[in-house]
Amino acid sequence: MQLTRDRLLDAYRKMRMIRCFEEKLQELVLAGKMAGFLHLYAGEEAVAAGVCAHLDARDWVASTHRGHGHCIAKGVGVAGMMAELFGRKTGLCKGKGGSMHIADMDRGMLGANGIVGAGIPLATGAALTAQIKKTGGVGVAFFGDGASNQGQFHESLNMAQNWKLPALYVVENNGWGEFTPTEFVVPVADIAERARSYAMASAIADGMDFFDVYEKAGEAIERARRGEGPTLLECKTYRFHGHYVGDTLAYRPKQQAEEWKQQRDPLDRFERRVVEAGLLDGDDLRRLDGEVAAELDAAVRAAEAAPFPDPSDVLTDVYVSE
Repeated sequence: MQLTRDRLLDAYRKMRMIRCFEEKLQELVLAGKMAGFLHLYAGEEAVAAGVCAHLDARDWVASTHRGHGHCIAKGVGVAGMMAELFGRKTGLCKGKGGSMHIADMDRGMLGANGIVGAGIPLATGAALTAQIKKTGGVGVAFFGDGASNQGQFHESLNMAQNWKLPALYVVENNGWGEFTPTEFVVPVADIAERARSYAMASAIADGMDFFDVYEKAGEAIERARRGEGPTLLECKTYRFHGHYVGDTLAYRPKQQAEEWKQQRDPLDRFERRVVEAGLLDGDDLRRLDGEVAAELDAAVRAAEAAPFPDPSDVLTDVYVSE
């Protein structure tokens, strides 16, 4: 699938924004300026950007506890995200949701989710809605390797394939479920193999390569839009940081992350490919780097200056009746 110059620039900008957003959050947490558990997406940028490059206003995404990257790739504004992480009234969820519950319905973001695998049935429901209403939309679920062991994963895939729902299930297999190696709890080498149980289409992508993810996600999304049913797409990737900010990583070989960063960093690989092919040049990318940094600095300043939610609003936006 041919990418125009503008789309290549957009893809790079989103990946760079994800990387810088996550690095900024780590800096803020370690400086004591931001509280709460944060799970960083750095290293996995090519997955979110490669999949979401095919999505538009018709499509819905359900995310995970490691969801900042999915939000940014789907077009959610970083100013509202940053304010939410600071717990401010100007946040996307008015400062009440925090990192693991960022949602933006206007952008088709059903929300991050602190419950493992809980986004999978949400995306399945979005796909069912799109099928019934004939919108041409697709429901996309991002989830980790550990979530593929949850019951709702199997229930959702079974339903989606049986009803030929326009859905895409994206397994971000980063090799670790919290602090446990994937192979310790998953008996198959490739999680994509689990699609065979439901006679479902599947594919495996190099999750550190934007172009491989883009190509395979594009094929799956087009299949879904044609009414040919869902796909299970496994993206082999890696998180550069620990399970959460502050994780000592005592369970992981010290040189492992450095090897992935030096040899397979998705931003470096993207830059080498487009520059060597003459599709973009270094000046284009450095300009975007500067724009991203400036936008993030402005988002932090605005968030720190914004008010906290009023205590009287504690029961507003809560969908429970007496």
